[in-house]
Amino acid sequence: MSKGIGKLLQIGIAKETVRGTAESTATYWLQTDEFNVLEKDERVINEQTLGVIEASQGEDITRQWAEVTYKAPIGDKHFALILLGVLGSLSTGDNADSDASIKDHTITVAQSAQHQAISLFKNDPLAGQDYKHALGCIESLEINYEQGKYLEYSVTFKAKKGATATLTPSNTTENRFLPQHVVFKMASAQSGLTAASATVIKSLKLKIESNLEPDWVLGSVAPADFLNKQLAISGELEAIWDSEATIKTPSLAGTKKALRLDMINTDVTIGSAANPQVRIDLHKCVFSEHSTPVKLHDIMIESAQFTAHYDTTDSKMITAVVTNAVASY
Repeated sequence: MSKGIGKLLQIGIAKETVRGTAESTATYWLQTDEFNVLEKDERVINEQTLGVIEASQGEDITRQWAEVTYKAPIGDKHFALILLGVLGSLSTGDNADSDASIKDHTITVAQSAQHQAISLFKNDPLAGQDYKHALGCIESLEINYEQGKYLEYSVTFKAKKGATATLTPSNTTENRFLPQHVVFKMASAQSGLTAASATVIKSLKLKIESNLEPDWVLGSVAPADFLNKQLAISGELEAIWDSEATIKTPSLAGTKKALRLDMINTDVTIGSAANPQVRIDLHKCVFSEHSTPVKLHDIMIESAQFTAHYDTTDSKMITAVVTNAVASY
């Protein structure tokens, strides 16, 4: 065992072919800002009478699982797998680019309690022992659009207890996104977003929660599955305060708006003339908690929260499209 810093450790992910069975190797090794792999358990305490006053005689493990969290920049290749994990359904088609290797991956909500499971890998040269976790299911995903940083996300998984492995990371080369690559739009319906003018904002956070529940069964200390329940999406944004009409008025009126969060890396060309892109459309949102705090010597900033709802006209709450050079997931 050797000593060192956290930069020596790595996290990898792979789409599971057989649910609950870990893949042998990671498809994507991630460049994370921070991560934590927490092995967890529940125990029963042996505290029955024994003719002495000492509180207990021991304890036994009844349940075991792991919780994995990390924060990383959004990459044009691996992030489609993360969106698949939290939303559950992905279809791949050709992009309009003349190069047939450029694909559009459309991710939508699967009407199922079993969204895509992801195997998780931890390479640890300090401890000298690597681990892989089967049945990694996303509990929450938060995307942060901020100034002065790579656009990044934070994710929380629940998974089975780690099994020992011998791993050889191969770093994935991806295109990232910067604040200048963000385009934010609003329209009365999702069908109007493409033609809508961009709305200038200062920051935005988007959170997707799957309300994950472990399926505990008799005969095993490991969960049989992790089942997602109702999908909830919420967020908040900040903008320069210059007009009541853009955010305050629809917020106070409860007006429904479609929102588009578009990341297009125009600094990079893939294929003939395409750009790496992650586009997230929320089909029906309602703003709330609008605020414009007054600070005498500062520029006025407005903030608002929003909640996404299922749109019965479009039969969707959210649609994401990732454009990259990955053939399939």
